[in-house]
Amino acid sequence: MTYPVRYGWPEFDISPTAGWVRAAGADICALRRSAPTPSRQVPTGPQRLSDGKIGPPCYSFGVDKRADIQKLVDLVARLRGEDGCPWDREQTRETLKPMLIEEAYEVLDALDGTSPAELKEELGDLLFQVVFHAQIAQEKGEFRLADIIDRLHEKMVRRHPHVFGGADLRTADDVLRNWEDIKAAEKGTSSSSRPDSGKSLLDGIPSRLPALHQAYQMTAKASRVGFDWPSLEAILEKLKEEAAEVMEAQEAKNQARLIDEAGDLLFVAVNVARFLGADPETALRRSNRKFERRFRYVETEIKRQGRELKDASLAEMDALWEEAKKLELDSAPETPPSPSADRG
Repeated sequence: MTYPVRYGWPEFDISPTAGWVRAAGADICALRRSAPTPSRQVPTGPQRLSDGKIGPPCYSFGVDKRADIQKLVDLVARLRGEDGCPWDREQTRETLKPMLIEEAYEVLDALDGTSPAELKEELGDLLFQVVFHAQIAQEKGEFRLADIIDRLHEKMVRRHPHVFGGADLRTADDVLRNWEDIKAAEKGTSSSSRPDSGKSLLDGIPSRLPALHQAYQMTAKASRVGFDWPSLEAILEKLKEEAAEVMEAQEAKNQARLIDEAGDLLFVAVNVARFLGADPETALRRSNRKFERRFRYVETEIKRQGRELKDASLAEMDALWEEAKKLELDSAPETPPSPSADRG
């Protein structure tokens, strides 16, 4: 039996009687194709979707490899089985929480890097967490991986009526506003923007999000209804205002107010990144790595002189910092930041 390819991935045969999901297609976009050079990706032209439309370009990886998720499902079931691994059998939803967070952050690290092999590895580890949670749910008689995939597929089709239906949504902002309305309808509530709705546009933002990303999500959602600064200059002016208020709180020696004002300053800084189309978390992580590289350079150079850091003056360390900065600027190619999409 042949299966069409959509979105660059094989479709899945969801069998309620079999109780599992099998990837029914062959290699991603490659369906029994071969490539002259197995070591590199070869573009094979745009893919034709099952509805006759043209999708994004496909790449053949020169390997006829089945993307069969069932073997991973079977592996996790074996690990959790009677003759499986004692450690895996002991895991619960509670014990897996920190691992899920750790794997997600390791994917972020890989995305910030340049190694496809590392990204493939970390995405696999994150996928393993999803399959593991699905196995626990199946053991409890709640749902299976097939149900997760089926639900996701239905939701994505429903939330893209401009692709799979007749909706006329021309811009990304149109799509995001409509996305919120569809989410509200799915939950059986009216859109938060309607006068008769008791909901807030900010409902649904997870309370456990890191504060930086929470600030980004809140202001991104508010901006969709026009509650935003009119220009970058206006945000930077607000940033100066908040910095002045930090100084006032410092001079007044008011610790509680100082914490509030420092938070306000950070909040506005998040919006500078958002207004520029940059993810503030990614931007800050890049700055963290930059600081780490340069400080390590300072440490190395001081140690090379046979001295300890505590014996170096601030002027010496500043000079080495500027040296590290110049070396980076001279050697590193300029990479523009990637804009981030916000959709919950």
